[in-house]
Amino acid sequence: MKPFARNIFLAAILFMVACKSEDKPERPNILLLMSDNQSWNHVGVYGDDVVKTPNIDKIATEGVRFTNAYCNSPSCTPARAAMLTGQDIWRIEEGANLWGVLPTQFPIFTDILEKAGYRVGFDGKGWGPGSYEANGRTRNPGGDKYANFADFIKNRKKGEPWSYWFNSLHPHRPYVVGSGEKAGIDLDKITVPKYLPDTKDVRIDIADYYAAIQNFDDEVGTIMQQLKETGELDNTIVIVVADNGWQMPRGLANLYDFGTRVPLIISWPKNFKTNAVTNELMTLADFAPTFLSIANAEIPKQMTGVNILPIVQKDAPKHEERDFVVLARERHAFVRQQGLGYPGRAIRTKDFLYIKNYEASRWPAGDPPLYGDVDPYMLNYPGPAKFYILKHKNEPAVKPMYDLAFAKRPAEELFDVANDPDQLHNIANDPKFAKVKKDLSDKMVAYLKKTNDPRETGGKIIWDSTDYFSEIDKTPKPSKEAIKEFGLDTMYNYLK
Repeated sequence: MKPFARNIFLAAILFMVACKSEDKPERPNILLLMSDNQSWNHVGVYGDDVVKTPNIDKIATEGVRFTNAYCNSPSCTPARAAMLTGQDIWRIEEGANLWGVLPTQFPIFTDILEKAGYRVGFDGKGWGPGSYEANGRTRNPGGDKYANFADFIKNRKKGEPWSYWFNSLHPHRPYVVGSGEKAGIDLDKITVPKYLPDTKDVRIDIADYYAAIQNFDDEVGTIMQQLKETGELDNTIVIVVADNGWQMPRGLANLYDFGTRVPLIISWPKNFKTNAVTNELMTLADFAPTFLSIANAEIPKQMTGVNILPIVQKDAPKHEERDFVVLARERHAFVRQQGLGYPGRAIRTKDFLYIKNYEASRWPAGDPPLYGDVDPYMLNYPGPAKFYILKHKNEPAVKPMYDLAFAKRPAEELFDVANDPDQLHNIANDPKFAKVKKDLSDKMVAYLKKTNDPRETGGKIIWDSTDYFSEIDKTPKPSKEAIKEFGLDTMYNYLK
């Protein structure tokens, strides 16, 4: 071949390679930073002036902050299962329960990412609590387990895209009582929600929770510094989120906002909006199709989550916003006779919350006197807010809050969230809201039927009888010292 012709040929080859390279979309890393049991509004950038979260706040300035993000179930195991599978919990069989299994027939985004060439790792809880071994899995659905993010980064191959899920222990209970004050949190500046008594005990409990959130923020700061040192920060999508709401009466395990609404910040300044806020509705199940889309991997058709890239991308074309999301609860803990759960479904719009309790004759927070569905779990460690309510439940100022948290509930609940943010007043039987209730109920039932929820289709109900892989929880042995300390004499006499 003559020199001139050879040069033309080489130039053509280089041009084709360059075009192929340009046609291949970038595959960024994915860093998921998850707190354990944190409500959406307890972050500095979400308007809380007491808790200090400078590292999370900084990520928010570099990304998109969601004000209407929800877990699919207010319970650790199903919330994490929904996120991994991209499906509503009633579609994943035993995966809908705490301390269960995640059936292998449901694809999870971690496995799919790995097959697409990503290194996939996690630390801490990952999926759980539960038994992945009992279902024939060889590893936690979160991926390969590492001691920490630094070890994961050290073991990655050069140029290999990765996905890492950091699972903080914070702000999950137990707390050291008084740790909040010791951390410098001013009790007098705390805003106590109206479904809790405004007492020193409760303020101490909230302060201890805040201190744990600040510990999570410190962890976020450490990991972000480690990421920066790798030189891969610019090509990494960072997500800060919680798995479900806080461990307070009417919080964790409940379909009210305090159990389901979570903080969510997504940052990738190179491609996503920065210092942006959106009130669009989304759930954790949306992560799976979104992550797979980012990785150019095939999205399984059975996923009910929605790709949220159009919400966060710069200059994204207009898209249709959701009108509602549907959330669910099955068995959160082994706290009722025969291991029964407290099944419910909820539809959340931007203005209203409608809840259907399928077994309203059961105790929503577990059978008395333990009410073990609301942590402190089985009363094994201190929980001043819960203990105060139980101790003073017959006092006029406290009884309404006791009833809200622990008493039996009607089959239907409706809240005008815009005017009743603490969701204190059930207006399900108010004639003025009859049309709103019917519309929400109809939409929710239609969605449940469309997505094959046996609670509405008449299918087999399995969740009251599936295995619960924590034998200790089935035989509650509360700490007598803790019960004595908080003056629960009646309960103590009952248990001894």
